[in-house]
Amino acid sequence: MEIQAFGYLGLGASNLDDWAAFATSTIGMQSADRASSMRAFRMDDRKQRLFIDRAIEAGTQVFGWEVANAAALDSLAGRLEAGGVAVKREPAALADQRCVTGLISFTDPAGNRLEAFHGAHIADATFKPSRDVSGFRTGPQGMGHTLLTVPDIDAALAFYKDLLGFRISDFMVAPLKAYFMHVNARHHSVAIVAAPVRSMHHLLVEYYQLDDVGQGYDLLQSTPEKIVATLGRHPNDLMTSYYMRTPSEIYVECGWGGKEVDDTTPPVEMASVGSFWGHKGLFEDIGAPPSVVPDVGTRRAPVQVMEGNYQRMAGICPWWDATRGKGQ
Repeated sequence: MEIQAFGYLGLGASNLDDWAAFATSTIGMQSADRASSMRAFRMDDRKQRLFIDRAIEAGTQVFGWEVANAAALDSLAGRLEAGGVAVKREPAALADQRCVTGLISFTDPAGNRLEAFHGAHIADATFKPSRDVSGFRTGPQGMGHTLLTVPDIDAALAFYKDLLGFRISDFMVAPLKAYFMHVNARHHSVAIVAAPVRSMHHLLVEYYQLDDVGQGYDLLQSTPEKIVATLGRHPNDLMTSYYMRTPSEIYVECGWGGKEVDDTTPPVEMASVGSFWGHKGLFEDIGAPPSVVPDVGTRRAPVQVMEGNYQRMAGICPWWDATRGKGQ
């Protein structure tokens, strides 16, 4: 499969200064470009990961998907064309604007603009977050994930899975119909949810430290109207996160501790959209009926950590040691 990661996101908007303040002070991205018609932002060693462009129709998005090299890009273009998808080989001027070497564009069945590229440009200077955060978990896993609502989910599934080669991590048929799909070890790089209209629901950015999430959540307490969903933990990708409003009609999920997947594990059917805890307001926002009583049960899972990003505690609880020894 050619596609390796979700490489960048572009948004059409005219409120460039609002986005600049939000991306830097609230999320912690670094401002990379301040042209008259656009703003661009860094999350790592790349020249840009997010850009806001006045020349793009307001309310629309550009999803950039990364491949390994020019040969992989040509292979992807050929397969798309063989599948009846119109592909445009974009000129060098647009590739330069996207900070990549080679670029093609096409649309998915819902009408979303997708771009595929190779040769992302690396910045000369070291990444410096604009807020005091540990950094963003990107690299081979890409900039994060996005959730899209689509009117024809069967057509979208066939496009992303059968034509582009995305793999299903887990899925749901009720109360919502949804598929969470990966292209690398990140649990999902795109999720598609059946809905009457096409839209982008949110972008996930994942931090290296849980404290970055908590401190960001604290910053929002002075403007609670910007909180879409409270701090909580998802049962499928195990992300601890909250959701907030942006200067556009999309949300940003700020998270930590996402689960990794591989292709040896078969897709899992989810029975509920409910989180282990928290995320109050999220599921009503995506169409689930409101719940008067929190769905609190025995759902829990170990946290997902990287080597060097945790410290082991001494086993001082006989009950816990005995429970763990039984494999529970």
